[in-house]
Amino acid sequence: MSDWVIEARGLRKSFKGQTALAGLNLEVPAGSIFGFLGRNGAGKTTTIKLLMGLLKPDGGDARVFGLPAGDLSAGIEIRRRLGFVTEDKDLYPYMTVEQIIRFTRSFFPTWRVDVEERYLKLFDLPRHRKISDLSKGMQSKLMLLLAISHAAELLILDEPTEGLDPVAVEDMLRELVAISASEGTTIFFSSHQLQEVEQIADRVCIIDHGAAVVTGSLDDLKTQYQRLRVVFGEELRAPVQWGEGAEHVRQDGRTVDILASGNVEAIINQARSLPGASVERFPVTLKEIFLEHVRSN
Repeated sequence: MSDWVIEARGLRKSFKGQTALAGLNLEVPAGSIFGFLGRNGAGKTTTIKLLMGLLKPDGGDARVFGLPAGDLSAGIEIRRRLGFVTEDKDLYPYMTVEQIIRFTRSFFPTWRVDVEERYLKLFDLPRHRKISDLSKGMQSKLMLLLAISHAAELLILDEPTEGLDPVAVEDMLRELVAISASEGTTIFFSSHQLQEVEQIADRVCIIDHGAAVVTGSLDDLKTQYQRLRVVFGEELRAPVQWGEGAEHVRQDGRTVDILASGNVEAIINQARSLPGASVERFPVTLKEIFLEHVRSN
């Protein structure tokens, strides 16, 4: 059995001649909280639809639980084993909270009533209120309850905190971490809220123009990437050819800012060897890594 809950190899998809995915490679380990990041139009929603079997790729291969996502019978098995929270809040508006819970429960023999009851109380969901009368935040909570209560092995979350107030966001993030830790649930988490992703994710993938530009363990990436500031005694007359690993270099008068993706010590040594240069190093946030890569593509 593969260690990857989600695998994509060379995934391609276009719509009316416009490329949505351009050879996307993706590996999501079992039990991880995986942040999936990109600008609007980068290919995130298309990827999610392909993984769920709602679209067929033009090329490449996508597998979930080792099953081909584009296969009809495999797609049914995949959707039985995962829970999905969408930013569209696609629920039956005429049903009450109680009715949609009973309706959903009937499809899943593994449904856990104890989990259902816990999250009804935790999220303060009104059983007898119609879904159409719930706020977007309350609908997000309800969708998460439905996904968690049927003992999903994989949660695919598309902007799950949209519409939530800060307290509710913290509650939801804490619960996602607890679910992953206690149940071994894999969480695939697409969001524009980089701070939230950084708070709970252990791995991330940043995509741009339909392809992965950064992927890996978040801790490793934050160790690997560093920002260096080199200050010279006088303004440089000619640009410096910095060594391997100096990904993004910006010069402003006597100051040069470098985002280094590796080979950091060698770049620091190079800077210190230059006349009149002093060097400072700073840790890098996920937001900085994200902005540097999507701005440059």
